[in-house]
This record gives sequence, C-alpha cells and structure tokens, in this order.
Amino acid sequence: MKVVQLIPGAGNNFYCENCLRDHGLAKALRAQGHDALMVPLYLPIMTDTENKNKTMPVFFGGINVYLQQKLQFFRNAPQWVDALFDHPRLLSWAAGLQGLTRPRDLAETTISMLKGQDGHQAKELDKLIDWLQNTLQPDMVHISNALLLGMARPIKEALGVPVVCTLQDEDIFIDPLPEPFRQQVWDLMAAQVPHVDGFIAVSDYYAQFMAERMRIPHEKLHRVYNGIDLNGHDAVHTLPETPVIGFLERQCADKGLHTLVDAFIQLRSDKKFDDVRLRIAGGQTAEDARYVRKQKRKLHRAGLQDAVDFLPNLSREEKLDFLHGLTLLSVPARHAEAFGIYILDALAAGVPVLLPEHGAFGEILGVTGGGTPYTPHNAETLATHLAALLQAPETLLDLSRQGRLRVAQHFSIEEMARQFSAVLKRISAG
Repeated sequence: MKVVQLIPGAGNNFYCENCLRDHGLAKALRAQGHDALMVPLYLPIMTDTENKNKTMPVFFGGINVYLQQKLQFFRNAPQWVDALFDHPRLLSWAAGLQGLTRPRDLAETTISMLKGQDGHQAKELDKLIDWLQNTLQPDMVHISNALLLGMARPIKEALGVPVVCTLQDEDIFIDPLPEPFRQQVWDLMAAQVPHVDGFIAVSDYYAQFMAERMRIPHEKLHRVYNGIDLNGHDAVHTLPETPVIGFLERQCADKGLHTLVDAFIQLRSDKKFDDVRLRIAGGQTAEDARYVRKQKRKLHRAGLQDAVDFLPNLSREEKLDFLHGLTLLSVPARHAEAFGIYILDALAAGVPVLLPEHGAFGEILGVTGGGTPYTPHNAETLATHLAALLQAPETLLDLSRQGRLRVAQHFSIEEMARQFSAVLKRISAG
C-alpha cells in the first residue's frame, strides 16, 4: 500500500513530537513492505535522525501561506513568485521566527486553511493535489493532525482514495485562540468529519476527548499508541553517582520548564540535595529563547547556574547519551496532553519518569509502570516528589526495570506500524 503522510514541518525545532511520531511510523511502515512517504507542509521536516524525504518539495510554504493570508496579490501570483518564497534558505529563516505570530493572525490563518478551497491558500491546495495525482498516486492519504482537515474533502474527491487523520494535541493549539475564532476552528474541524474515513487517536484519553469536541462517530475512531525506535536503548541503566534530573521537550512555558526550574531551586535549598544536577534538552523557537533566558537568570540569582545544563536540538545519538546519564526525568506540562513520546524515550533508556496527573499520562503510566504521578501546576509538590524519589534508589531501579520491559512490549515503532497498518486495511476494505 502506498501511504502519503501530510506533515507540518517543524523547521529547526528538532523535538517536534508529531514529526518524531510520523517519521518513526513511515520508517516502520516501509520496513513492513508499505510505500510510505512524508510530504512536508509549511517548513521542512526535521527530526533527531536522518530524514529520508530530503528531496520532497515543501507544500504550503510558510512564507507563502502568510503572504496569501494577508495580501490579495499573492493569492493569484505566478508560480515563479511562489517558488521564490519557497526557497529552502528562506524557509529555514522563517523557521527561526516561529512563535512570533500574533494569536489573531494564527487564528485567521487556521480558519482559512480549514476552509480548504474556499480559503486564501486555495492555490497551494491545488498544487498539492496536482502533485499527489500526477506524481505520487497514493492508495491512502494520512493527514497528521485535524488542523489540516480543510484538505480532506478536495483530496478525497480528486484522488478517490481513503483519507485518515491522526489526532494529537490539537486542543493545546486551539483553546488559547481568542474568541470567536476558537469556536470557529472547532466547528470547521467538526464539519470535515464526514469527509474523513477514519481518525486515529494516540491514546484512549484523547480519543474520548476529541470524539466529544468534534462529534466523531464511534465507528470512525481508532486508537494506536505512539511508538519509538528502540535501537540504542539496549544498555542496562544504572543510577549515576551524582543524581541528575532531566527534562526532554520543547523548552517553553507550555511544557512547564519554569515549574521544574522552581522545583529544582527549592530542592537544592535542602543540603541533602546539594549535589543534584538538572539537565534540560529540547528544541527552541525564537520566542522560547527569551523564555529560557529568563529561567537562566532565575538560576543565576539562586547561585545554581553551574548546576544546570541547557542542551537544545540534540541528535538521536546525543539524546541517547543524555538519557543514559539521568536519574529520572520530569516534564511538568501545563496542559493535559494526548501522549508524550519523551516518556517512551526515557523509559526505554531505563529512566523513571515523574509526571503531572492529567491527560494521557496516567494511562501511559498504567501501561508501562515506569513512573509516578503527582498533582500538577505546583513547584513545591514537584520538589517534594523529586526529593522522595531521589532518596529511594530501589524504587527508581524497580521503575526502571518495569518501564524498559513494558515499552519494549507495547511501544515500539514496529508495534505502532502494525496497529496503524491494520486500521488502514480495515478502512480500505470498507
């Protein structure tokens, strides 16, 4: 089966969870005999491993999408003008500006994209459909998130193939949008449900959540857990001599980095933990860089700047080295998340996790047994739980062993691809 995945690229922000998920899925589907191709939208696809789709053109180039949203001229400009703004160097530059767009602009562009051929970017949609029809000719089109559903009906009608859509964390983007745009986005997404053959949620929690938000019929909804490449995770984990707390996600407020920094400062105020270190890894946008500088100033005022490492945009090998040097990992995300691939990364490396008790985290901990939950949004509570775990090495080792075993059993990219492929076959069979 030839499966084309339409994926928004993350530019230079390596730790994009959806990019990691879809890159791993394409790799595993190819290994299982499918012809799986990733087509980038907005920006190039960047992951922590080599990208096999380097030569694939970028559709809906981020600069053109913005210009077409703002100015009538660019909605009808000749193709050579579009090609100029889709130049890889310009897109690379634009990637560094992520996070600088006003919420109203984001909302209006999202609504326009969800309107498909009635939106300001209709020309871009026509180019994508022409490419899919005449060059790729897929048997199935996979849309990587529901914010792209304006493409579903035109693609289905033009190509005559099933269209599926993965669901993961759309609400984290939509709910902060100002009204009336927020509700318009949810309504436009719900209106596209009849044109999609199947929705694949990454957790039971998120399947139920999106079924209610988008009014998705039960028979169209499937759950396939995310998986990771387990290669390189085979070393037996031992606790480092000096305790090290890790963070692996985008370095931003939504992922609760400031909460972890505050908890670390409080933890280090206790002399029992005056040797504990904090290592922070993950991608950064230009907006995130300002936020990170604020956290560094906070640590400097506490005299702890030398006890913390900031490591943006790690390669896969660097990420594995980072994980193997941790005692435990904590990402105190502020929002109820649909999944969290960083949890699998940590557990596969034998690193226990300490997670806020909301979203899918309880579900993942229940399946893996590799960590403990805590009440979210409170640095003092987090510091208390960090202290308890750091003083219980046998508990950490038990969590490490169980987490590694369960991830290998249930959360490999091969298992994800098998379940995903089974869903596609059911949908193709009608």
